[in-house]
Amino acid sequence: MTGPTPPLTYAAAGVDTAAGDRAVELMKDAVRATHTTGVLGGVGGFAGLVDVSALRGYRRPLLATSTDGVGTKVAVAQALDVHDTIGQDLVGMVVDDIVVVGARPLLMTDYIATGQVVPERVADIVRGIATACAAVGVPLLGGETAEHPGLLGPAEYDVAGAATGVVEADDVLGAERVRAGDVVVAMAASGLHANGYSLVRRVVAVAGWALDRDVPELGRTLGAELLEPTRLYTPACLDLIAAAEVHALSHVTGGGLAANLARVLPPGLVADVDRASWTVPPVFDLVRRLGNVPWADLEGTLNLGVGMAAVVGPDSVDAALAALARHGIDAWVLGTVRAEEADGDGVGDLVRGTKGVDGGTVRLRGAYRTA
Repeated sequence: MTGPTPPLTYAAAGVDTAAGDRAVELMKDAVRATHTTGVLGGVGGFAGLVDVSALRGYRRPLLATSTDGVGTKVAVAQALDVHDTIGQDLVGMVVDDIVVVGARPLLMTDYIATGQVVPERVADIVRGIATACAAVGVPLLGGETAEHPGLLGPAEYDVAGAATGVVEADDVLGAERVRAGDVVVAMAASGLHANGYSLVRRVVAVAGWALDRDVPELGRTLGAELLEPTRLYTPACLDLIAAAEVHALSHVTGGGLAANLARVLPPGLVADVDRASWTVPPVFDLVRRLGNVPWADLEGTLNLGVGMAAVVGPDSVDAALAALARHGIDAWVLGTVRAEEADGDGVGDLVRGTKGVDGGTVRLRGAYRTA
């Protein structure tokens, strides 16, 4: 006959609430530093509060919202045990979707799920999120850290976030504003950003390359390159909107440049994009060569060096380039927008109807240049 069953506790089941409390203590100063004068209350409430009295000055304020994660880039952070950069990727993926419609971000929240709460690791993740939030001027208003033993391994975690912004109804950017004759301006990416890592990680694994391998063409280790944080475009884009006649913005995330640019074009218009208008950064060509990845697959997965694109009026190109230069962002003309039937020579590869959007068409012309 067996003896009595030992008493089970929450901690014995794998959840350490005390560790969660320690994580909050370690992160709260970084979170508090993001709080603007409109934020009410402190860290740790059931809900965050922000004063939106300023919206009374809008004629017809529209709220914009977005949510996202950083995909399997977290696996690289976990493998390297470096957790203070992944937060910038999260902020970039979320907040830079908000600015695409012309909205100014009002607040952001985050969610971290992990197999075991290690306070220092969680605090590093949140400090990265908070630092990026401060850089784009958006308060980190709340968040949640969930411990999921048995579902995730002790060192495993995933991150997600959501943001809300506001834009005047008359100022919403998008396909409705785009006209034939507009010019597409590219904004350089900082690296891979946070898309396509399932492909990248598979290429690296098959090649047998270690993350601590020095790669001369990258000027650093492979792991450092793969963890390069996503560039934050929101402040530059808001200034760009004020300085130039911007009709649409496209955040180049999953699906690559053409798929995302086509989403902000109206049916009947084509953006002719010149692949040779920029030099593809070395990391992308490295992935291609290591994995023998076809260019078509590469450009439909990775950003290839263009993290954001703006569609501007033809008389605003110089103003747009100057505004972006003030933010230290390399920018250049990618191509122009025309009617489908105008001067179409049939040369190039067409992309249309992406991500469920009945939008316009992107024609990719020429060949990519590599360093």
